Amino acid sequence: MSSSKETFGRTVGFVFVVCLVCALLVSFSAVQLKPLQTANKLLDKQTKILEASNLLDFAGDDIVATYDRFVEAKMIDLDTGEYVKDASQQEIDMFDERRNARDAEKSSKPENDLAGINRRSNTAVIYLVRNGGGEVETVVLPIVGSGLWDLMYGFVGLEADLNTVKSVIYSDHKETPGLGAEVLNPAWKALWPGKKIYNEAGDVKVQLVKGGAKENDIHGVDALSGATLTSNGVTRTLQFWFGEEGYGPFIAKNRGGLK
Repeated sequence: MSSSKETFGRTVGFVFVVCLVCALLVSFSAVQLKPLQTANKLLDKQTKILEASNLLDFAGDDIVATYDRFVEAKMIDLDTGEYVKDASQQEIDMFDERRNARDAEKSSKPENDLAGINRRSNTAVIYLVRNGGGEVETVVLPIVGSGLWDLMYGFVGLEADLNTVKSVIYSDHKETPGLGAEVLNPAWKALWPGKKIYNEAGDVKVQLVKGGAKENDIHGVDALSGATLTSNGVTRTLQFWFGEEGYGPFIAKNRGGLK
């Protein structure tokens, strides 16, 4: 009886030690890899911003240097459209809209939640892309909204007039391959340049059109074939973020010229 208990105790002890060692290894690995994961996440974001501003081919393998040369990230207050002047560079680099949205003190619930995000951060980080002469040529604005299965994250590149689209680039989604995942298809992305977000009255008119947009439709882009819910999600996301509860106040204040 005693021998049996001793064997059981040793087994439990051995299991405990193994679990403890594994937990320590996992914790150590997580701590050691975190800086690398953070750097990779930042690099991926910089890559998408350069793609949205048509600088990715120019950058080649020198993503960071090209980003640092041409792109200026700024934090804005979405309600007022003003720049947040006391935002640190670390705050800007590490900004996470969804993390802020989970903090009641840093977010609010939209009155008209077209994008299906539940809560929206009070601030956002935007990207001013300048040419060699220092003039703003592109403004890249992050967007997030519901697709068929989950939230979809992307960037919209606008001309300096803050109305003409240069690009719509999705970076993260869980949509169905061959259907909603066609947001990554170069042929679909090529439909966006030159489209207009607003009409002459300043109303948000950009949308995905089921069955295909007409040739003279400056606001419409072909919907994703067989992916009605994803297409509707993209339309609603764009209409939310370019409306009054998104970038609308910022755009209204800066149509005369960005600095």
